[in-house]
Amino acid sequence: MNATVMYEPMTAVFEEPAAFARPEPSGRGGDAAPVLWSVDAELQGDAAMRLAGGVLDDGEKERAAAFVREADRRCYVTAHVALRSMLGACLGLAPGAVRLHREPCVSCGGPHGRPATADGPVHFSLSHSGSVALIACAAVPVGVDVEAAPRPGVVNEVAGELHPRERAELLALPEAARSAAFARVWARKEAYLKGLGIGLARGLSLDYLGTGPAAANHPPGWRVADVAAPGGYAAAVALRTGPGSVPEARVTRTP
Repeated sequence: MNATVMYEPMTAVFEEPAAFARPEPSGRGGDAAPVLWSVDAELQGDAAMRLAGGVLDDGEKERAAAFVREADRRCYVTAHVALRSMLGACLGLAPGAVRLHREPCVSCGGPHGRPATADGPVHFSLSHSGSVALIACAAVPVGVDVEAAPRPGVVNEVAGELHPRERAELLALPEAARSAAFARVWARKEAYLKGLGIGLARGLSLDYLGTGPAAANHPPGWRVADVAAPGGYAAAVALRTGPGSVPEARVTRTP
């Protein structure tokens, strides 16, 4: 994989067998190749809701029931039914038989680290924004993120948390182009940090990934690439390509 790659995710189809093999350690370019699914709760939510009772575990059902907004509940259920369908297909299991847990956080050791399964050597990541969810499955640690382009006011409020070069890039753009550029860089950063298992405990200003049409830099031991997303969204995937050490986690504090 190289900086100019943009992955095209498959659209999950519920109530039909998922036809793909377990992700292999290396793809065409010699790097790990992910399997990517995209789902939209507005289009696929009805099918997911019908399947949820026999697919989600008790914890997922409790979290789904706790959502106040029906749209949030529908997105959660759709994303998690798709995740279990993908993992079941990769592992040769029924979706409801897949066992999910959280690894210890690499930053503090708490029980809220990278999601994982004990059913096989498959890594995965899930992200959702609005009604859209993106799921990745890979033979190596992986992170994904999908982001809706924010309002201009949000860009102005949060841009200060980015790497100085990324802030400068945003300021150099016409205001009308900043929201899309911000969504791109935010998705890349979230994907990388989720792949590490650190999340936002590591400061967003520490890694330069760029705001342009393709990721401008790759952290040691990782590759970051964009993923095709619906209009108004940006998405990215990060894959571990080498051993690399986990960078020091630093908590971001907004003044």
